Amino acid sequence: MEHFDITVIGSGPGGYVAAIRSAQLGYKTAIIEKYDTLGGTCTNVGCIPSKALLDSTHHFSDALHKFKVQGIEVGEIQLNFKQMYDRKADVVLKNTQGLEFLMKKNNITKLHGTASFVNNNEVKILDASGTETQISSDKFIIATGSKPSSIPGIEIDKKRIITSTEALALTEQPKEIIIIGGGVIGVEMASIFNRIGTKVTILEYADYLIATMDHELGKTLQKILKKEGVDIQLQQSVYKVENQGDSAKVWFKDKNGTEQTLQADYVLMAVGRRPFTQGLGLENTSVKLT
Repeated sequence: MEHFDITVIGSGPGGYVAAIRSAQLGYKTAIIEKYDTLGGTCTNVGCIPSKALLDSTHHFSDALHKFKVQGIEVGEIQLNFKQMYDRKADVVLKNTQGLEFLMKKNNITKLHGTASFVNNNEVKILDASGTETQISSDKFIIATGSKPSSIPGIEIDKKRIITSTEALALTEQPKEIIIIGGGVIGVEMASIFNRIGTKVTILEYADYLIATMDHELGKTLQKILKKEGVDIQLQQSVYKVENQGDSAKVWFKDKNGTEQTLQADYVLMAVGRRPFTQGLGLENTSVKLT
């Protein structure tokens, strides 16, 4: 059984930085990642690809609405959805390749598979082929990140009822999309799709957007997004979402209890994220969950 001074579980922004610093301080370091590429949610299906699309859609929106006023003649402006998403994928690839380089540069052992604690100082790692290995370590750093939450009773089928992960991997532009949740992820996704001409509706339970942040910021964002054409419906309680085959349907109530329905190509669940600890075997350690 190979032994390490420090082992990091998860290779997202918390994990890979911790691994690099541990190695720089002279510790024999390993990093465990269950997916094929390093970087976690942020690099692969979160911050980086969404910012790449925000950048692309910003350019498209400027070309569509501002170039002519500025005296820039470029002819007919057309959206190439595939190229936009291909460019996003290339940005992600370059970032993950950069992380691979940093692991090699700092002599960090990279282990692919799903880690589960045997005890405080040992984990077993199950790779994609079903092969299990076991390592020991003086210290473990748990950096497994989070995964999308849903509303109780509503299943995310990843077909018509999706999360930001699936939205960032679409192969064709939706004509209409309903976003449940007006937090940072919901607002970001709304901006991306609205800029390219998709009809966007946000259903938010609170009385203003990004409710966990400053009220004035939420009000300002609401004003901007409404001006750009996003349909924002606040104080709405969603209680049912159903895949209709080639679309998805949402049932919800307003603050007065009035029931309404909406239908779109996709329903994107953006109601927050929860810690990813399932399957870690923390019950075999001294870690206490609250």
